[in-house]
Amino acid sequence: MKAIIIARVSDKKQDSNEAQVNRVSDYVKSKEFSPVTTYEIEESSTHGDRLKFQAIIEEIRQSKEPVAIVVDTIDRLQRSFKESVELDDLRKLGKIELHFYREGLIIHKDSNSSDLLRWDMGVMFARSYVLQLSDNVKRKQEQMLRNGEYPTKPPYGYKRVPISKDKTEIVVDDYASRIVQKVYEWYATSSYSMELIRQKLTKDYALNWSKGFLDKVLKDHFYYGIMTWNKKTYPHKYIPIITKLLFDQVQQIKAGFHKKPFKYAGKPYVYRGLLRCGHCGCAITPEKHKGIVYYHCTQYYGKHEAKWLTEADMTKQIGNVFKRLQLPNDILKQVLGVLQNSHEGKVEFRDLQYAELTKEHELYTKRLEQIYLDKLDGRITPPEYDNYHQSFRDKIADVDTRIGMLQEAEDNYYITASYLVEFAQKAYELFKSSEVEERRQLIKLTLSNLRVEGEFVRYEVVKPYNAILNYADRQAWLPGVDSNRRPCS
Repeated sequence: MKAIIIARVSDKKQDSNEAQVNRVSDYVKSKEFSPVTTYEIEESSTHGDRLKFQAIIEEIRQSKEPVAIVVDTIDRLQRSFKESVELDDLRKLGKIELHFYREGLIIHKDSNSSDLLRWDMGVMFARSYVLQLSDNVKRKQEQMLRNGEYPTKPPYGYKRVPISKDKTEIVVDDYASRIVQKVYEWYATSSYSMELIRQKLTKDYALNWSKGFLDKVLKDHFYYGIMTWNKKTYPHKYIPIITKLLFDQVQQIKAGFHKKPFKYAGKPYVYRGLLRCGHCGCAITPEKHKGIVYYHCTQYYGKHEAKWLTEADMTKQIGNVFKRLQLPNDILKQVLGVLQNSHEGKVEFRDLQYAELTKEHELYTKRLEQIYLDKLDGRITPPEYDNYHQSFRDKIADVDTRIGMLQEAEDNYYITASYLVEFAQKAYELFKSSEVEERRQLIKLTLSNLRVEGEFVRYEVVKPYNAILNYADRQAWLPGVDSNRRPCS
């Protein structure tokens, strides 16, 4: 069988392609694959179209004989489930084998459900690590926000100016800020409509603002000292352009009058709003008769033979979904083994990045020492020293933050993946013992598109829990599981 070795890095700071190839070369020789083609790829596995990866897949499709894809670890091949569809189709056709060296896992046409589950869980853990790194970027942004700093381009009326070689600061734009002030003052008089303000801006300032942009300016809290990021508000450190009193006056005029908010009344039924009718798509509504809660279709679009289900029966059916999430002990051990192997790969990657960051930290520390000597020797002036000193201190602080985030990502990756496995094992007990709102959250976490068809509750299972249930059904790990995608009774 011929083989393709794939070595991939997202950027030059990661474990090198050469190191990956060296690790799997002996393995390839032991399998006596021939011929062997090596592809060294530098591209992200989660962003873009992965053109080089797609080219390899097309080569495999055109091949007249099966191909063994050999990679160092699962995450060197993929970090999301989107590639799994293509790879699994080729596997079922017998066109590929997947050899994951570190995990000691081979996936082929006749692989059993345990190995397929290990593959899926390995992909899930790899995806979890990517998400942790993404979360770290968000946490850095949140730290800036807590410090009163806006992470991106400021609104009209402010601008960014350079204060050092690689750092900028937001300041008030004298000309644009005056226009913002005028717009608020005009609207606060109640004498100008949005259209009249647009005409006046065109006449007085040669500005052609759209209604949408003008409305955005008139609603932006940034102008009086509050910035919004991901629907959260933070006080910022920049000079306000208008007062909060003026802002509130404009909002009151825009609102016109205050409306009393409408509140929906209703008892806390567990499944209210979670299910639709599988026949007509109408809502499934609860009713209580003689102390028993029933659920039925509203039949808004016309009468049909809709069944009435008791809440107890629905709870039993949905509860069986959570019961089936429990993994047998032998499968659980294999999944935890994948997690451990994957974790070891992340440690190596972290160590490489840590070494790079440590070098960067030492570089700027030495530069701080050097500029102090230059100041004492008169080679730079005190103002120059102050500028260099602040710049280098900022860089050191940034490196320290990145080192901390790197360790946190590693810890959180292991915790998150372990939590998913632990949750699957305890899901049924949590479901049985939870109060109404907690039970609803558990359902939303694991199931989607819930609907009632006849006397049965149908559903789709959210990733990654769908993989566990699919393999549970296939191997009948639990007794009484039938094949019609409903909980067993």
